[in-house]
Amino acid sequence: MTVIPSPEALSKIAKFYEAKFYYAGLPSAPVLVARTSTTPWPTGPEAYRNVKELHAVGNHALKEVWEDNLALKLHALLDSMKVKWTSTDVVRIGNAGESSAPVILWIGVMPGSLSGDDGIVVASKCRERLVESNIADVDVEIRESVVTRSAGPKLLTSTYSSDPTVDAREPLTTTLGLPICAQSTPWAEGTGGFFITEGGNTERLLLVTARHVVFTPGENKNKHFEPFNKYLESIKAEITGTAIVAELQEGRIGAVEGKDNPVANKERQKAQYKLDEAKDAIEELNTLYQNVSTHWATLESRVLGHVILSPPISVGSSSEGYTEDWAIIEVDASKVDGSNFNGNAIDLGTRIPVGEFTHMMCPNLMCPNPRNAHSFMYPHDRLLRLKGTIPDDEMRHPTALDQNDDPCLMVLKRGNTTGLTVGRANDICSYACNYYDDDKAETSKEWAILPFDSKSGAFSDKGDSGSVIVDGQGRIGGLLTGGAGAAPSTDITYATPISFLLKRMQDNGLHNLNVNPILTA
Repeated sequence: MTVIPSPEALSKIAKFYEAKFYYAGLPSAPVLVARTSTTPWPTGPEAYRNVKELHAVGNHALKEVWEDNLALKLHALLDSMKVKWTSTDVVRIGNAGESSAPVILWIGVMPGSLSGDDGIVVASKCRERLVESNIADVDVEIRESVVTRSAGPKLLTSTYSSDPTVDAREPLTTTLGLPICAQSTPWAEGTGGFFITEGGNTERLLLVTARHVVFTPGENKNKHFEPFNKYLESIKAEITGTAIVAELQEGRIGAVEGKDNPVANKERQKAQYKLDEAKDAIEELNTLYQNVSTHWATLESRVLGHVILSPPISVGSSSEGYTEDWAIIEVDASKVDGSNFNGNAIDLGTRIPVGEFTHMMCPNLMCPNPRNAHSFMYPHDRLLRLKGTIPDDEMRHPTALDQNDDPCLMVLKRGNTTGLTVGRANDICSYACNYYDDDKAETSKEWAILPFDSKSGAFSDKGDSGSVIVDGQGRIGGLLTGGAGAAPSTDITYATPISFLLKRMQDNGLHNLNVNPILTA
């Protein structure tokens, strides 16, 4: 028996597809609510072939009266009709490839706030107001739309370890190790160190990094390199890898098809669990990729803030003899506020297993010693929260012991290039000799960090400059500025101690510095 839809049902179906596909081709493909034009929506395959484009208005009488009170009148009309409008635009909307397109008064409304029938009434009233102003050749279209400020989206919040996007989203969170660069030199990335506030001011958040990160010395020959694209590619690579895992699980399930015994059933159950997990991960990663590629694509959308203080780089010029290479960035409040700020916290991620990481931070774990009782405890949410600073005396005379009962100070950092690494702070300072083009040389004193062991690789690399170095208790030790080794690798990492940094910041006008900032929501 064949069921023939009623004319009313067919009309509803046509309206549904028109609303969904009317703006096909536009970046966000918004939903059409209503329009005053009488051109019928095509049926059949033709309905899905039209791709829309937006064009500038050009010469048109509406331009002469739009800002001369007409727009305000239309806004007042929308308000009187209780319309939750988000924008009013005047554009030409036509099919792609066509040379001419009609001028449209394009009204955005909050999604789900206006029905199609009510939308027709609103659009008609607006068109009447246009005609009253002698604009008779402009139609009105209403679509669902929200306004996103061009300053860019907020940074993301950290998520649970079970979230498949936990590692991929980390570079866009407020946890420490944030990849940063000057807007004028996007090819030269460094790392955001740690946040501070002045006294009890919970509205002005400042980020400390190395000066050479935001004022890149010299020229870089590879100016076409775009780190953001590399980040997007890393998400796509993770999606591809997860798809391979899903395919493998499907193969495991296929291998036991038709078998009904305890071993086969257990294999099927485990494979199905991993398959479902992989599919969920692919979906979440695709969503993250779309979000990042859409909302973070432009340099303007990734602006974090502006530099407010950064004395010239100097080496060995102070009485302490340390390298002075730091900058203070005032963070844009639209990027970070109380709703997404974790305080100074380093995300330990999921790439290094909990047990392995704990052993690295507590080398004497197998032979407990009371002196190491509070050296490190893995945080349940992976966020190692910073609190306080490492005293200068403890840098030189560590209180914890390693597996050989020798004094040791285990430290870690999360940098833009090498990510999360563990190292051993040297308890005797290093000196670096810096040569310049005029053969002048200057010597600076450095807090030195050594690799964890011969298998761990370098503690840092280019791009990690500006990272904060902390111990297992979350106490700040210093700011990473460079290293020494046979290029391009680094054997020893150099940092400037936190006590010197805070003193120089205060000497330069910042007062009552708080390294444990809290923002009000």
